[in-house]
Amino acid sequence: MFSLKELEKEAIEIRKRTLEIIFNASGGHTGGSLSSIDILTALYFNVMKIDPLYPDDPERDRFIMSKGHSVEGYYSVLARRGFISDDLLDTYGKFNSLLTGHPTRKVPGVELNSGALGHGLSVGVGMALAAKRQGKNFRTFVLMGDGEHGEGSIMEAAAAAGHYRLDNLIAIIDRNKLQISGFTEEIMSIEDLRKKYEACGWEVKECNGHDIPGLIRVLSEVPVAAGKPTFVIAHTIKGKGVSFIENKAGWHHKVPSREQLQEAIMELNKKKEEIDG
Repeated sequence: MFSLKELEKEAIEIRKRTLEIIFNASGGHTGGSLSSIDILTALYFNVMKIDPLYPDDPERDRFIMSKGHSVEGYYSVLARRGFISDDLLDTYGKFNSLLTGHPTRKVPGVELNSGALGHGLSVGVGMALAAKRQGKNFRTFVLMGDGEHGEGSIMEAAAAAGHYRLDNLIAIIDRNKLQISGFTEEIMSIEDLRKKYEACGWEVKECNGHDIPGLIRVLSEVPVAAGKPTFVIAHTIKGKGVSFIENKAGWHHKVPSREQLQEAIMELNKKKEEIDG
């Protein structure tokens, strides 16, 4: 079990590695990867029942990265958690690499080929419903982007989850309020999220998506209400951790220069030193 201080430092190392592989590949989704890393760290290092040595354990908790374009942060978490090697991580974006620009089930620990936005929750509903009908105890976690909430399929899945009383399903939204072309509320308004999910029969929680202890508290409570799926609105900052990237739509799919990478690593190293006191 990792201490809270260790988890915060893990998240910093994962951010550094994410930026490195994006730079080395000359491509990647920087902003959304950085905003989701604290959520992924809480899930993979504390909350979920998983074992990197047995990635196909039938009793494991399931995780779906619905916002599959933010795969660089996801791969970096899988590497730090021991599902894939750090050497394999270095091949990201290279010819014939197992690590492609969206998650694939060929990679140990990945449950779904994702990135067709709006599909992750639908598959998660299917997994959770199957667990109920088979008498299995595993939980299914789905991490979604806020931009993909413009897809109608998400609310169809939300309605189905409420109808089937899937209290083994936990959906999390990385609510950084930005998508590739601007602010979500200007491109395609998605609020009021709380009322929408509550109307579909969900229990809704809100938290700071960069507060790892807070994330762990909320995610460890599930199921929050018997017979209800749980929706967690994790308020985040796109590009979190690097000041010149934070809250800028232009960094949705932008690659740092060598100088920017060095500046970002220095800033993250300073944050790590501050944690150690």
